[in-house]
Amino acid sequence: MNYQEKHSKGFIANFIKSFWEFESSKEECHYEILPDGCFDLIFEIRNKQILSVSLTGVWTEQIQISIPKNTKLMGIRFKLISAEFIFKQSLRELKNTETKLPTTFWGGENLNVQDFGVFTDSITEKLQFGLQNLKEIDHRKFELFRILYERKGGITVKELSESIFWSSRQINRYFNNRFGFSLKTFCNILKCHSSLNHIAKGKLFPELDYYDQAHFIKQIKQITGATPNTLYANKNDRFLQLTTIKAT
Repeated sequence: MNYQEKHSKGFIANFIKSFWEFESSKEECHYEILPDGCFDLIFEIRNKQILSVSLTGVWTEQIQISIPKNTKLMGIRFKLISAEFIFKQSLRELKNTETKLPTTFWGGENLNVQDFGVFTDSITEKLQFGLQNLKEIDHRKFELFRILYERKGGITVKELSESIFWSSRQINRYFNNRFGFSLKTFCNILKCHSSLNHIAKGKLFPELDYYDQAHFIKQIKQITGATPNTLYANKNDRFLQLTTIKAT
């Protein structure tokens, strides 16, 4: 397995968390994907050709995946605000699943899928140009996601509501209508995902906003389906994110 990841910088980082590239070995790979509070656009490449393009929803539970042998995946990991201002669609129906898009999506036939750096630069330039032509972004939503990602979900609904002058009821309605889950669920996903970096280093105790060790274990298991000990062991590289954390 070969994996690399490039985090976004500047204004585009409000919409894209990172770009990533994964190359499988000579055997089919089987992994579990854990929720990370984002959604992905994934290009599947074999023999230097794009075979498929997939748009995922947001994972709220662990998902089993299989990657064919001798296959390269190139992906863009989007923050949730991108659903509205880049894709201009709800992700509610895509929760815990994906949909296939034409291989020509975003000019796929002209994308350089052999050079990761060129690929990321091309997509970044394309999206920055599109975002320049947007009408004014709803600043409440912009601030909503900026705070949530910066705080890694470690904020109460009441605190968030008061920070952006948007009622908790309206925020929850927005999340349920647009993504198919509540704000509280999203916060729990962000906290859990952030904890993976600590767990990968063997720090099996809470470093974020958890009440105590028991609450930490319960929340991690609820989101990932596994205890912190099981995640850390990562037997047979079962959990892809834990494997890639150690690879980067």
